[in-house]
Amino acid sequence: MSLEARVTDLESRLAFQDDTIQALNDELVAQQRVIERLQLQMAALLKRQEEMVGQFDSFEEEAPPPHY
Repeated sequence: MSLEARVTDLESRLAFQDDTIQALNDELVAQQRVIERLQLQMAALLKRQEEMVGQFDSFEEEAPPPHY
């Protein structure tokens, strides 16, 4: 294999690797956005759950109704 053919082959491989790296980077950025959005949703759900647990705790602390 001649030197020129080897250089051409290496340049071709480099171009494909650059394309693959860019595609992987784009996917990683998209996944990070999804993770951040899910973390915000999870935090909101945890806050809502804590508020609801607080409401149910106040009902349990009330005196039981009198029995006849």
